[in-house]
Amino acid sequence: MTQPALTTDWYRLSDELTDRERDLISTVRRFVDEEVTPVINDAWERARFPEEIIPKLAELGIVGTFISGYGCPGMTRREAGLVSLEMSRGDGSVNTFFGVHSGLTMGSIDLLGSDEQKQRWLPDMAALRKLGAFALTEPDHGSDSVALETSAVLDGDEYVLTGAKRWIGNAHRADVVVVWARDTSDAKVKAFVVEREESGEFPAGFSAQIIDGKVGKRAIEQSHITIESVRIPATNLLAKSASFRDASAVLAKTRSGASWEAVGHAMACYEIALEYSKTRRQFGSPIAEYQLVQHRLAKMLAEITAMQMYCFRLAELGDTDRLDGSMSSLAKMYTAERGRWVCSEARDILGGNGMLLENHVARHLTDMEVVYTYEGTDSIQSLIVGRAITGVAAFGHRS
Repeated sequence: MTQPALTTDWYRLSDELTDRERDLISTVRRFVDEEVTPVINDAWERARFPEEIIPKLAELGIVGTFISGYGCPGMTRREAGLVSLEMSRGDGSVNTFFGVHSGLTMGSIDLLGSDEQKQRWLPDMAALRKLGAFALTEPDHGSDSVALETSAVLDGDEYVLTGAKRWIGNAHRADVVVVWARDTSDAKVKAFVVEREESGEFPAGFSAQIIDGKVGKRAIEQSHITIESVRIPATNLLAKSASFRDASAVLAKTRSGASWEAVGHAMACYEIALEYSKTRRQFGSPIAEYQLVQHRLAKMLAEITAMQMYCFRLAELGDTDRLDGSMSSLAKMYTAERGRWVCSEARDILGGNGMLLENHVARHLTDMEVVYTYEGTDSIQSLIVGRAITGVAAFGHRS
């Protein structure tokens, strides 16, 4: 069974892993090495997701992560985190594809859906027979998504949705899209499921256009969604969805995934830089023999170790129902910033070769730029923590 290499497990956290966790790491790492790594650079350059890996991903039995039943594996928080780490150690776009489908979309249905709704959608999604997307962010509302403008009007036994969403992963290919909209009857933000019709097309008025020109996470296709008087059955309102607090609850259950992802990117870049330093010769010696390079590697390892400790503690708190939003925010704030730094250091150690996709570091570095922004920017995370520290909310304009 494969275990994390000692080069990035300095405090031997792997000694604490269960046999199931070791098997999980081995399974995901093998998938990444055999199915993702050989194709991902080409997919990155084309800015298109490598669809050929989807059947192999379905075979792993990991879709749905911490959801129990409906064909899902019922993982612990640490197991789900390790999956995210290993996916990201290979590629951030593949991890985002998986996280959007398995965590945000399926997580919304599991947390907020009725038993009938769960049975209707989750088994097919667990088997990747149907793909999911989570549509919360809007063109004018990212960090302040609580102010979203997409509306839902009840008209008989249907809801009519109108608005726009942006940066929605998987949207153009999804079969099931969880759309967050404001119910005009009570002004509350709720979750509505838009699904493809039997023809294979989205309902009239719903369109998803891929956003091109990204410099990071290029292989995950994110879309701008236009929603023009889209009619869906009233039964597609997730039964337990009553306010924006429900959206926050979904995000709270998945936010720690961004921290695990940051660790995966940082570990990958550190290991690449370490191996490169042993073979790259300058001034007659491998650069690993120079004090400056050893100092940088030691600092990188120190940050990775701290990031790992954050994530392991997050999982422990989550599995014992002691995790709150400010804890996740503190971890995300730290791991995203330090993960970006580690990847940048690795790129510099590789010099010009660090700019080549074939060496993988540049891809991880640009992916970390995305991680630094999504699931709440560094500034937003600091304000969440600041509110918990002081008891005063400092969001928005203050006179």
